[in-house]
Amino acid sequence: MKRHPILTSVLLLGLAIGLFLWTKPASGQASAVAPAATPPLPVSAEPQYGTCKASSDGIGKTYQGREIAQVMGHPGIGWLERTEREKEEAPSKAIAALKLAPDAVIADLGAGSGYYTFRLAPLVPQGRVVAIDIQPEMLDYMKEEMRARGVKNVQPHLGSVTELKLPDASLDAVLMVDAYHEFDHPAEMLGSIKAALKKGGRIYLLEFRAEDPKVPIKPHHRMTEAQARKELEAAGFRFLENRPDLPWQHLLVFEKP
Repeated sequence: MKRHPILTSVLLLGLAIGLFLWTKPASGQASAVAPAATPPLPVSAEPQYGTCKASSDGIGKTYQGREIAQVMGHPGIGWLERTEREKEEAPSKAIAALKLAPDAVIADLGAGSGYYTFRLAPLVPQGRVVAIDIQPEMLDYMKEEMRARGVKNVQPHLGSVTELKLPDASLDAVLMVDAYHEFDHPAEMLGSIKAALKKGGRIYLLEFRAEDPKVPIKPHHRMTEAQARKELEAAGFRFLENRPDLPWQHLLVFEKP
């Protein structure tokens, strides 16, 4: 049978229209076949960290281009409490520069033996010093010192490598003395510090000056001002000043906006 070309075209057009109407969802009705979802990009658990060959005083893990230093454990209490420390570091000068209010709540983060903690406590008689460390042995040492000294406004507190474990907006200030460079999760710790600080709260960062070759400290236990600013400003803190008139250290001041 011979097909009529016009009739054939009409039939094909009708079939196409029918198929379109049959597959198109009704108004307000979702299509039975959803478009394929774009698979999520893989998220690294620690995107800001890197690795390197471990140096003699580093751990082989990097943050913002800096190799993180090894931790000085509780057997180093003798070095923290050495009688030469005032001459070498002038901690009394550094503490006076903090100008704390009498009712301030300040965290001594990485408090160690409490060398700074017990020197801060008399400055905040209506406040308190939260002495934070991740080593229970350090906290036990401080508790013995508290009893021996009769100090009541020090709060020994066990933190973790990633967080302070303190309520939000509970601190006026955080002091870190030669400790930050050892944090093996600095990004998480800075986030936890930011949460625990009140608006306008300050970080006082004491670090041995890496710019000064005369400072007799292992390289990875020192920091430059530029590196410290790079890391803390990336975490959202505002740099205020560097008080560099200490024998071996920077006193870098940052603020939570």
